[in-house]
Amino acid sequence: MTANRFPSGTTQEASPSVTDPVCSARSWASGPGPLASTAQAVSPPVPESVLYPLARTGVRRTVMAAAYCTRGGEDDVPCSEEKRGTMASMTLCPALAVPLEDFCDHLRVDLRRSPNTVAAYRADLRSLFEHAEGSGVTRLGEIDVSTLRTWLADGRRSDEAPATLQRHWASSRVFFRWACAEGLIGADPAARLKAAKVPRRLPRTLGVEQARRILDDAVASARADESPKGVRDAAILEVLYGSGIRVGELCGLDLGSLDRSRATLRVLGKGSKERTVPLGDPGWRALEAWLSRRDEWVTPSSGEAVLLGARGARIDQRVVRRVVHQHLRADRDAPDLGPHGLRHAMATHLLEGGADLRSVQEILGHESLATTQIYTHVSAERLRQAFNQAHPRA
Repeated sequence: MTANRFPSGTTQEASPSVTDPVCSARSWASGPGPLASTAQAVSPPVPESVLYPLARTGVRRTVMAAAYCTRGGEDDVPCSEEKRGTMASMTLCPALAVPLEDFCDHLRVDLRRSPNTVAAYRADLRSLFEHAEGSGVTRLGEIDVSTLRTWLADGRRSDEAPATLQRHWASSRVFFRWACAEGLIGADPAARLKAAKVPRRLPRTLGVEQARRILDDAVASARADESPKGVRDAAILEVLYGSGIRVGELCGLDLGSLDRSRATLRVLGKGSKERTVPLGDPGWRALEAWLSRRDEWVTPSSGEAVLLGARGARIDQRVVRRVVHQHLRADRDAPDLGPHGLRHAMATHLLEGGADLRSVQEILGHESLATTQIYTHVSAERLRQAFNQAHPRA
């Protein structure tokens, strides 16, 4: 690039060409100052399709950050999955890419949704916009209920699961409700869209004896293993089953989150909501055994993380999933479940043991009691099976 003289006398690189509309939008949105002045002097006017969300609310955040994310700069965004997502969105036409990233920014900053939630919304909506572009749609206001229906129909023909189709429906509903409230469109095309019907299936789970056998085997393996890995893996299984916390909550545990005197863990759940969950003695024994070996793996990158990977950093969710699958596969009679399967098992066993539904809801961190009620169906199904097997006139 050639250098240009700014009014202040400083030398800077020339602003991006209008062929890069996101960067041009970033220059336009930076407000009064040398960068804005030069952008207006050097580049032609930015297309209205790029500027309309900027003019509507002042300065939009994510799209401009995405431009620097790909080039590096003083406000470079430290991202990985987010960076890949925004770069993917930039392949869409600006009239669709800008509101998509604007919406993701709203989810992340205003609603404080998790990175995984934002990534799921972005993937669903990008699929919709790519379908719309293939149908000749180039503006957000041109998407109607017919476009949404053909998008969902394509998914159905591609053998997408009913739960995936329902998620697509929910993502479009939330996005267009937001777009309508922001004044980007005049009417909500998703308002008349019917949700896909999802068959209600009981989650597979472990029996009480299966869970006990798997955990006992894990503890025995840890005692026989001379490395910290076996002890850590036993702690992973015991804490997941003993507390019912999510895999992300387990990986996010810090040393300050443990309260041995009250036998509780403080976890940060969905929506950045904090809650306290109890943990029984077997779980605490497994944790204490791991903590006695933790220093062997500690590095400067360990921080306050309770569970570490072999290189000393906070343990990754994929490692936890691999550990759980490995131990459950070792038991022939056990279904191949992931960490969420241990959460299901814990909740089911609590209800079968007489715990009330509201207490289980609090422990699991469910916002709605209806989410917890699925475990009552599991228990009722087991009760019916036992009745049919044992009752002489069943």
